[in-house]
Amino acid sequence: MQTLTLSNMLHQHFPDALHFSLLKSSKTHQETQQLHAFSLKTGVFSHPSLSSRLLSLYADPNINNLRYARSVFDRIQHPSLVLWNIILKCYIQNQQSHEAISLFVLLLGHFPPDEFTFPCVIKACAKLTALKEGKQIHGLVLKLGFGLDKFVQASLVNLYSKCGEIGSGYTVFDQMDEKDLVSWNSLLDGYARCGEVKAAMKVFDEMPEKDCFSWTVLIDGLAKCGEVETARKIFENMPNRNLVSWNTMINGFMKAGDTNSACKLFDQMPTRNLITWNSMIGGFKLNLRFLEALEMFERMLEEEFRPTHATLVSVISAVSGLASLGTGRLIHSYIVKNGIELDGVVGTVLIEMYSKCGGIDSAVTVFRTISHKKLGHWTAIIVGLSIHGMADHALKLFLEMRRIGVKPNAITFVGVLNACSHVGLINDGYKYFNMMINEYGIKPAIEHYGCLVDILCRAGCLEEAKDIIEEMPMRPNKVIWMTLLSGARNHRNTKIGEYAAQYLIELAPETTGGYVVLSNMYAVAGEWEKVSKVREMMKKRGLRKDPGCSSIEHKGVVHNFIVGDKSHPQTKEIYSKLAEMREKLKLAGHVPDTSQVLLYIEEEEEKEAELENHSERLAIAFGLNNTEAGCPIRIMKNLRVCSDCHSVTKLLSKIYSREIIVRDNSRFHHFKDGLCSCKDFW
Repeated sequence: MQTLTLSNMLHQHFPDALHFSLLKSSKTHQETQQLHAFSLKTGVFSHPSLSSRLLSLYADPNINNLRYARSVFDRIQHPSLVLWNIILKCYIQNQQSHEAISLFVLLLGHFPPDEFTFPCVIKACAKLTALKEGKQIHGLVLKLGFGLDKFVQASLVNLYSKCGEIGSGYTVFDQMDEKDLVSWNSLLDGYARCGEVKAAMKVFDEMPEKDCFSWTVLIDGLAKCGEVETARKIFENMPNRNLVSWNTMINGFMKAGDTNSACKLFDQMPTRNLITWNSMIGGFKLNLRFLEALEMFERMLEEEFRPTHATLVSVISAVSGLASLGTGRLIHSYIVKNGIELDGVVGTVLIEMYSKCGGIDSAVTVFRTISHKKLGHWTAIIVGLSIHGMADHALKLFLEMRRIGVKPNAITFVGVLNACSHVGLINDGYKYFNMMINEYGIKPAIEHYGCLVDILCRAGCLEEAKDIIEEMPMRPNKVIWMTLLSGARNHRNTKIGEYAAQYLIELAPETTGGYVVLSNMYAVAGEWEKVSKVREMMKKRGLRKDPGCSSIEHKGVVHNFIVGDKSHPQTKEIYSKLAEMREKLKLAGHVPDTSQVLLYIEEEEEKEAELENHSERLAIAFGLNNTEAGCPIRIMKNLRVCSDCHSVTKLLSKIYSREIIVRDNSRFHHFKDGLCSCKDFW
């Protein structure tokens, strides 16, 4: 028996006229396309019943082909209001609300909207939080007499709730004769979104019926406002918990910093989805629990969940926090292997990760491989190059970015100004600061002023930096005062150093670094009595200098060292290498700079011994012992590198023919062939 396609049947049985009962039987996408093709081939498309049916089929959620639906709609000479409503709804189904509103404007030139049109277009405004347009449509609703239609009213309540105008939403809600569950939920959602949790709980209690959405919206609102314990009680009282409610509660715990409760809930869940995993991984990252974030990612892969872009953004950010270059490269390999595009945020955070882990060459490679570069990619690489002291490269890319028409934002200029700062480009710093204001209309934030102050401080223009601080339109923060204090210490200007320290301690008395830098400044000047006073002040306030800690990654394991550390399994080999380093440094003519040793030690040999035990030197010794000749040594330090360690590392890079990359709490230092990329020490 011969099988006939829909097209053959129409040709065979109805050569001159269509049997429209067949239109009703068409359900699949393939059948609809066959019917569409036949109608065009035979010239019967223009029949209103056929074209209308085709539009309805393409717009039906089961097929939902917007491109074909719009193609059909555009070929209909005089579409009715019903057909306008169908195509409007199709646009909204396909998350193209902006186009739906534009289409609504065209509709107004042909027909007055009806009770089916308004809910569609109001929904589009709600999705875009387009309050201004929504209010204009509300005015048209009242003008045309649809103000009391329950579906129109419900959509207006939803609009005002999502746009944060809960007062207007309640006014519409209060006028409704028939308040259905959707309307109650919209009002509840509005109060929860606005943070009015008491009003939300009142609405919740008054609701004649509730569904899972009602419970979940209230839990989410309470959690976002910090009422996590109340949210927990609501969650525990839920009659039927769905997956969304579990995920909402986990997210709430994570945002409140209660990772333990989130983990317990995660372990109790009957089922999990991608949102669950993303909430856990993102939550750990948010709470700086980077290792747990990576462990959760491994579990996710073991359970055969495919990570989304949101997952990868959180995981890569966690790697940045750990400064684990090896782990970052493994995740990058996973991205490449699975064909994940880098055109979006994933590419941006990947560039940032390589930059923060000391792999700036890899960051540049990633940037170059992105075919459709967006502002985030340009900004990430400019910021990355600037913190590595590669000002020429950063500024060259900035000029290239401007040349091709990519408009920089405030963060881009932070990177540009940082680039100028790290290599002492005062004139360029002022040029780009003024360009930001005059050419791009960007109002300088405190970060931009901080960069300008840093440029001047590094160059020794301390009085000029002081003037900038005093003329700033906002109150200086502790970072700016610390910058001025550090500049004064570096350039041995005790007067300005004391001025900066006074404001810093007044503003942020808990900032240990301020006392330490002030002590260093006095130590350099030989004012040991003042050093003692600063240390006594710290003691009275219960403050202690953070011990220097440096880490180095080797074969996937991070090795940590503190000052004078002798707990490492390779301690004997490390100190043997330190002795070798000391002898080689002496032969190279190194004279230890003991001026900033905080302890009041009279014997010069004791001061030198104090310096030799600094954590980064232990990490360098470990790196020299455990990595192959010629391989870069990458070290992360929690404090700023001191002047003596800086000069020692420069010499070691030449002595051992190694590139040594040190990331301290200020910037990256690239030591190679006896030189460093920074201008921190003169």
